Amino acid sequence: MTRYGHWEPVIGLEIHTQLNTQSKLFSSAPNRFGDEPNTNISVVCTGQPGALPVLNKEAVRKAIQFGLAIKGKISQVSRFDRKSYFYPDSPRNFQITQYDYPIVRGGFVTVELDGEQKTFTINRAHLEDDAGMLKHFTNFAGVDYNRAGAPLIEIVSDPCLHSAKEASSYAQALRSIMLYLDACDGNMEEGSLRIDVNISVRLKGETSLRPRIEIKNMNSFTFLEMAIEAEIKRQIALYTDNPTIPPEKLIEPGTYRWDPETEQTVLMRRKESADDYRYFPEPDLVPIVLTQEYIDDIAQNLPELPQDRYKRYINDLGLTPYAATSLINDKDLCDYFEAALSLWSSPRNLCNWITIEFAGRLKEAGKTLLSVKIPPAHIAMLVTLIDQNAITGPIAKAIADEMVIEPGLDPQTIINRNPDYRPMTDSSELIILIDQVLRDNPQSVQDFKAGKEKAFAFLVGQAMKLSRGKASPQKVNELLRAKLQNL
Repeated sequence: MTRYGHWEPVIGLEIHTQLNTQSKLFSSAPNRFGDEPNTNISVVCTGQPGALPVLNKEAVRKAIQFGLAIKGKISQVSRFDRKSYFYPDSPRNFQITQYDYPIVRGGFVTVELDGEQKTFTINRAHLEDDAGMLKHFTNFAGVDYNRAGAPLIEIVSDPCLHSAKEASSYAQALRSIMLYLDACDGNMEEGSLRIDVNISVRLKGETSLRPRIEIKNMNSFTFLEMAIEAEIKRQIALYTDNPTIPPEKLIEPGTYRWDPETEQTVLMRRKESADDYRYFPEPDLVPIVLTQEYIDDIAQNLPELPQDRYKRYINDLGLTPYAATSLINDKDLCDYFEAALSLWSSPRNLCNWITIEFAGRLKEAGKTLLSVKIPPAHIAMLVTLIDQNAITGPIAKAIADEMVIEPGLDPQTIINRNPDYRPMTDSSELIILIDQVLRDNPQSVQDFKAGKEKAFAFLVGQAMKLSRGKASPQKVNELLRAKLQNL
């Protein structure tokens, strides 16, 4: 029995990704976040009478890139529609979207989840323009139309997700694809990527879907998981406590929001149907007609995508699935790793120092390798020195500590200015040190002679300690064993 007992959640996501084109979807107004309110606008953005939309070709190209990345079918003919709704942030009182004829149909993403590969299917992806942004103040509300008309790709999954973790993993995979395509910056805090969740639950074995509710505008993966879990529990409790009431009476379709303080979903309004939006073909835009040659040209120039990079890291570089996932989920860090790898081909060690050693040192301060600006060439140099036995592990860790404090210094400069970081390479010095360890630990010597191999490891450790980590463990092993055999 699973964590939900006899119940099975059924989840679908609608993910809105804002494309990073220079201008908006249907006007030449700048598509830029963070400027003064109502400065990046035009007569088209604000719905002035007689203003006509003109389609942004770059937005279409990015939509095709995405469709190819998810192995979807690119529609050679697609069309825009009007979706009517009345709200202060919609200056035209309608949105231009693709309802009947989307630019992408089908597709899938594959994710690694709890050591298992799972594939989630996508129903469609379509182009549409964004609304403005309502801003609430103490005694009034205002509207910032800077975002109105920004280009979006709305990605609609099939109802194929069955847990909060699956939904979060699927959404993160799509975000990674958009980042690798350089189609969206993926900044959820700024609203570049927003998620609407549709949730219903049913008894295991049921094939039909029960009534669902929608949670709007989730802007973090943590809140996404929390909201889904809370809503699943709410619906299961309603069905369990009211077994005789029909599902459609218990769960009335509606639009909810997530309240992080109460950790509950809160009803905003009852759900509209497609008829309420009065969809009809957009009269001011001609259909998008694409040639197969244009689509093929885009396909041939796609960058390496996260799942392809994941396979290469495991099959060609020998990274573990966990290490490969850690890298590809952060594109900037992954590119950093690639830059270091181009300078020294030691993938496992580079990955370890980038994702564990340096990440651990910087985590408490809330910093990253990228934010402190340690060059990837410096990490590559450090790992090169380790691999060539020019420095020992303890010395490498001490050098890394100094690199974090002074990010501009490379490992060789740090070694040159500190004599303690120069390894002991003289065998005569090491023999004197080993002789002292043998004199100080007679019982361990006897234990080794009695066949206790652990005693040898102890003696090596004592020698390394006495050398303050400057001795080569391999050389210490070699000299110590020779000494013990001659005793």
